[in-house]
Amino acid sequence: QTRLVESGGGSVQPGGSLRLSCVVAGLPLNYYAIGWFRQAPGKEREGVACIEKRGDSSVYADAVKGRFTISRDDAKNTVYLQMNSLRTEDTASYYCATVGPTGVCRLRQDYYDYWGQGTQVTVSS
Repeated sequence: QTRLVESGGGSVQPGGSLRLSCVVAGLPLNYYAIGWFRQAPGKEREGVACIEKRGDSSVYADAVKGRFTISRDDAKNTVYLQMNSLRTEDTASYYCATVGPTGVCRLRQDYYDYWGQGTQVTVSS
């Protein structure tokens, strides 16, 4: 059974940092690209970042470029999202997901199949 579990969310002041983790069980992580999405209250879910198999390349949303870094440790079945210089507009529930059969990183929900339950990130002063 495929399962994705996010952790590492919390409350932080603007300018602070958090590192999210996504542990993947039930499938060989090294065969999959993994993405992070987020959803703020009253807004649609949006893509944040995606990392290809073996970490060959990654894709970021413009809103997080230069502040967020996605990485992976296939030996630990874990994908990370390092978030620096956090802003109030980064407040959202953050989700990780496996890229589907295309195997291509795109920040579109329809490219993904398995999803985690999310972890809350709140940025406020």
